[in-house]
Amino acid sequence: MASKKLLSAAALVLLLQSVGIAQTDWGWDWKDTSKIAVKNLPQHNEFLNNQYPYPAQPRSQWELGFGAGPSFILGEVKSKVGFGGTISLRKAFSHTFSYRFNYTGLLNSGEPTVYGTSVGQYAYKSQTHSLGVDLIASLNSASHYRGNPKANIYVLAGYSLVGHRVLYKKPVGPFAQPGGYNTYYGIGDPNSQNGLINTWFGANINGRQGWAIMHMATAGAGVAFKLNKQVNLGLEQKFYMAVPGYDYLDGYKGANSTKNDFISFTTARLNINIGNSSKRVEPLYWLNPNNYVYNELNSPKHMKMPPVVLPDSDGDGVTDQFDLEPNTPKGAKVDTHGRALDTDGDGVPDYRDKELLTPANCFPVNADGVGTCPEPACCKEIKDMMANMKAAKAECTIGGLPSIQFKGSSAKLSKEAQALLADAAVKINANPNCKVKVIGYGASSKAAQQLSWERVNAVIKYLVEKQGVAESRFIFTYGQNGDANTVDLQGTTEEGPNSVPAPHPNLKSRK
Repeated sequence: MASKKLLSAAALVLLLQSVGIAQTDWGWDWKDTSKIAVKNLPQHNEFLNNQYPYPAQPRSQWELGFGAGPSFILGEVKSKVGFGGTISLRKAFSHTFSYRFNYTGLLNSGEPTVYGTSVGQYAYKSQTHSLGVDLIASLNSASHYRGNPKANIYVLAGYSLVGHRVLYKKPVGPFAQPGGYNTYYGIGDPNSQNGLINTWFGANINGRQGWAIMHMATAGAGVAFKLNKQVNLGLEQKFYMAVPGYDYLDGYKGANSTKNDFISFTTARLNINIGNSSKRVEPLYWLNPNNYVYNELNSPKHMKMPPVVLPDSDGDGVTDQFDLEPNTPKGAKVDTHGRALDTDGDGVPDYRDKELLTPANCFPVNADGVGTCPEPACCKEIKDMMANMKAAKAECTIGGLPSIQFKGSSAKLSKEAQALLADAAVKINANPNCKVKVIGYGASSKAAQQLSWERVNAVIKYLVEKQGVAESRFIFTYGQNGDANTVDLQGTTEEGPNSVPAPHPNLKSRK
């Protein structure tokens, strides 16, 4: 039963992930600089190196849109259901705002009511062509409670340059065409060109031509539903109104009318993301700008974390949280629980025990961990002999070790110097009781000290790597007062370091 529940839960997780509810990514890999524009790379590199807290905005795809749907002219003459189509190209410049270029074509018509006919209205047909740009604000791209949106709700406002022609059915008059429609030229309608930029195309009648050219403001709202990372479907309502205003979109203006005509256009839209997905992310209005912050808080991969410091009061290497003996003396050996070691189990910790391996048959022991068994006679004799022995003083009789000369500011060994060192190596290996003090000179400045160090190092390195002398045989000495171009080799029984760190590595000389 439990296994069935587990399988059901796993299936539910996979289902949620498949429909995008379990959203864990933030739209792209923040380490991927291929999606960053060249001009933004300096900022992103600083972000990657934790020198700047904000990542650069990635390049995003364009959205190619196609739309079609019903259209109406809202004016004095009763409108019929018209039809329109549009094609657009949209680009996001932030997660909220984007701009969209579009072309729209509309076909509309109207038929007056009985009352409309009585006041002089006529049936009409119209054609509209529009080139426009819209500023779009997405209302739900950012959220603190989910990942990337599956629906994009937006509002828009914009501008269009519009060409509009009206054909109206006027049964009487000097330009009447029985049974047909005539181009509207505004004959008998005073101020019929108010609100226009100009009129173009066709015959010039009544001081104007057939197509009215005007500025129009647009406003609207819409919603799109994401099918996958490339395609989404939407529904949009958009209105067009002439600026500063125009009342002859339907070929009629009432005698006392103070209202201007405007166009309603409702579209069902198919939108496709275009652009190289390997170098561009989805349009930014499909990405939640908070994704990176929340994913980083959930599973830090870039955050600068302070080093963890756990208290260890006695410095024994076991933190206080797990230390069962938190006050052991400095240097005392402890077990994994911080307790002082007692190798022989006599109750005296090793750091106080003067007899680390007291046999069990010699227990109990005194405060120093020494058992009650008497010391064997042979051991006492050996101890007495050792106490009375005088250590033979080692002597060093090596002599004739050379001085090595360098030129200028170089630490490179000349052929002559290498030959001298080869002879010296024979003497050094023949006198195993001797150590060799390698002395470099030059204490007047930091640069001189560094050069002195490099020359001593060059001599020791040659003798070790090329002549097979053990490195432990040398005593490294540099920065002494003397001839800065000389390194001396001296036999000695002294002790000293066989290597020391470079004093001023930033002043390293050219070899």
